Amino acid sequence: MITRIEHPAPSGNPHAGAPFDDDDTTIAAALEDLSVPALLCSLVHMTGDPSWIRARPLAQLGSSSDLQCGMSADECEDVRRRALPAIAAYRDHGCTAHALSRQLLLEMMSFVACKPLEGRIVSMLFEDMQFDGVDSRAITWADEIPADVRAASPVLVIGCGESGILAGIRLSQAGLPFTIIDKNHGPGGTWWENRYPGARVDVASHQYCYAFEPADHWSEYYCRQPELRDYFARVVDKYALAPHCRFGTTVTAITWNESDALWRVDLMRSDGTADALDARFVISAVGSLNIPRLPDIPGMDTFAGPSFHSARWPDDIDLAGSRVALLGAGASGFQIAPSIADDVAQLTIYQRTAQWMFPNPVYRSAVPSGEQWALRHLPFYARWLRFIMGYAGIATGTAPYRLDPDYPHADGSAVNEGNAMRREQLEGWIRSRLAGRPDLIEKSIPDYPAMGKRILQDDGFWLDCLRKPHVELVRTAIERIVPEGVITVDGTVRPADVICYATGFRHNDFLASMDVTGRGGVSLRDQWGDEPTAYLGITMPNFPNLFCVYGPGTNLAHSASLFFHSEYQTSYALQAIHAVLASGARTIEVRGDVHDAYAQWHQREISQLVWAHPSITHSHYKNVDGKVYTLSPWSIDQYWELTRTLDRQEYVLH
Repeated sequence: MITRIEHPAPSGNPHAGAPFDDDDTTIAAALEDLSVPALLCSLVHMTGDPSWIRARPLAQLGSSSDLQCGMSADECEDVRRRALPAIAAYRDHGCTAHALSRQLLLEMMSFVACKPLEGRIVSMLFEDMQFDGVDSRAITWADEIPADVRAASPVLVIGCGESGILAGIRLSQAGLPFTIIDKNHGPGGTWWENRYPGARVDVASHQYCYAFEPADHWSEYYCRQPELRDYFARVVDKYALAPHCRFGTTVTAITWNESDALWRVDLMRSDGTADALDARFVISAVGSLNIPRLPDIPGMDTFAGPSFHSARWPDDIDLAGSRVALLGAGASGFQIAPSIADDVAQLTIYQRTAQWMFPNPVYRSAVPSGEQWALRHLPFYARWLRFIMGYAGIATGTAPYRLDPDYPHADGSAVNEGNAMRREQLEGWIRSRLAGRPDLIEKSIPDYPAMGKRILQDDGFWLDCLRKPHVELVRTAIERIVPEGVITVDGTVRPADVICYATGFRHNDFLASMDVTGRGGVSLRDQWGDEPTAYLGITMPNFPNLFCVYGPGTNLAHSASLFFHSEYQTSYALQAIHAVLASGARTIEVRGDVHDAYAQWHQREISQLVWAHPSITHSHYKNVDGKVYTLSPWSIDQYWELTRTLDRQEYVLH
């Protein structure tokens, strides 16, 4: 069971920690298991004394795998020794944190960042850290709009995952009527659907949550699916969204009605009955990892045993003693294989291309009890831990992924000098874990630049799995499926009792689950073809009052969790809705020239990054022509700036 903060802090700030009366022995034990740099920052809040962070600079940027930021064991022990009486004094004086100036908070950020911070990233980070305890993107304009106008402006949200839940929270704050539709029978989106063994997030949990929801509750640094699903369910309950949700319902089509300035929404319930409703605004929060992609292999329907996509893992499947064929070893297969290996008689993994992986020693580690205590009780400790886990990626942006025209990259091994160094580091990790198995080393080292496809996390679980005597990694192409198993193109038949297709999703097919028809009968599918584009990934010409969250060009293969993007995009969509309601207009639609200029800019930028490199021939990021329309080429702070304020001059309001 996940423990939550039970009592608010005296200040009412949810990030200031819950009061405690634990004795010194309990506190000392807790100090053994936490992030000392985060503790140092928390001590400034407890004491008001900045010398805690001025005594020594940190050795390096923190990360989710080095929460001590390079501090030595002796340095950490010295801080713990000096911290105990300070924390005891904080306890004895009522657990009241000091108010710190913005200048001092910026100095503390710079301390953790190991360099002075300036520019737009500072404002972005202050917004995320929420030192004042205020939800910085909460909607506050509801009372500006007459009640009858709001009542006549229903909003449909498609999807009840991360972004759809956030949209519901913001629409509730705006006082607008709204309905959230989801094909699943509960909230969570991908974390409702993907229940396969080993399913867990590959972004550090403490930044994989809404900025306004304290991250004190995670039991692991990279949480597993059940806990993630439960997190979303709790948020839905906390913000009373359930009455607005229609689960087990699919949106089959949305069609613009010009005369009424409404979207006609066609629905299909899970029992097969049809329904429809009208909406003035539509927010698509369907994501792009929700339509399974099954391979086109001859004979798939002839297999004699159970077969299924990883996102449709059967609840009642028992793999004990079975011969399992796992087709695909990307993000899902990478987690499934080592999770089931010890239960099955034979595991055969069919992998088309090798994957780069990042060595992460805490990938499957529990958050220790001392860390959990600090997250709940020490003022702003949770916020500083979030900062440590996320800042390095945010600050790095896309620079490490950029093609250096002066670097020899024709062989596809690397795109710049830093990328070559990263390749050497990652290859060294693979070789070290597979020492003595040259056959596996040859199969496991990718032939494309490091980071060129979705980077995977490994603490040795995957590579150790490959070494097991009953596990075989097959890199030979599959010819067909037969009732008894799988035949590769070299004629080898490998028997199987169960087949799992861990073959990913239709990542490029945005909004593919429904027919979208806009102004003048324009089909969104026809307008996009194989090149889906949206201004800022959010709005498209010919489709008024329609907004995408996690739309084209906004997926992240760098920087931070998608929660950052979801918060920016949802706020932007609400700004657009506000612009319509406040102006007395009926619709808002992005100008065609604005959209086109942005789409061209996006392609110029993304084409210079490693994910578009021609050496990468098999990538779910690319369309059939080898172009990337799914990923963001912007750093987090640049995208924050781009979406911060809606410019009405870029839109037509009717």
